[in-house]
Amino acid sequence: MRAYDESYLNDAMDILGEAVDFVVADCGQDPNEFFEWFIVSGVAGSFGRGNPKFVAGMSGVELAREVRFRVLGKRNDRAPTQPLDRTPEYWAGWFLAYYQWYRGIPFGEMARCGLVPTTLLERSILHEADISKAVAFADRLMAEAAQAPTRLSVLRKERGFTQQQLADAADVSLRMIQLYEQRRNDLSKAAAGVVMRLAHVIGCSVEDLLE
Repeated sequence: MRAYDESYLNDAMDILGEAVDFVVADCGQDPNEFFEWFIVSGVAGSFGRGNPKFVAGMSGVELAREVRFRVLGKRNDRAPTQPLDRTPEYWAGWFLAYYQWYRGIPFGEMARCGLVPTTLLERSILHEADISKAVAFADRLMAEAAQAPTRLSVLRKERGFTQQQLADAADVSLRMIQLYEQRRNDLSKAAAGVVMRLAHVIGCSVEDLLE
């Protein structure tokens, strides 16, 4: 099932493509940083659900300005340049919007699996291929990331804890530990107290645990 009605798709792809191009070409921002801002600002969630305000009701420049405002608390009125041709940065944003719609995967999950603008820019030859080639690449990337051990699993083993020992020491259930390590539950969405207790027992920062 697709993320939202296909009638919005072309606009959505153009908007995110233009947004990525604008922040890189005109604002000098790292595209991955902008993608992270897009996610943490909440705009990505609305965009990914097909909210017409974001997937059809504004330009890419306006979307980028909204994201930057939500994160920085101030407006950026820098005038955009008009590239003669579609840039690789535009294509990266364009494809990220397509893949999110096509697979119905949240942008945050895509980012956690390494599907971010620079990953696509490093393989810009995909820009010239049929979009199915890029989808196949993204699918492989997502599948490989799903097989990789979580930070929780890696750090737990480094500290010499069994799952049961960690569960007992952090006062959480064994099942909870298992679900987080199997990626069936998202640790980044857990209650703050749970994450902090796990980090304290393991002896790492919350940021290290959620990396």
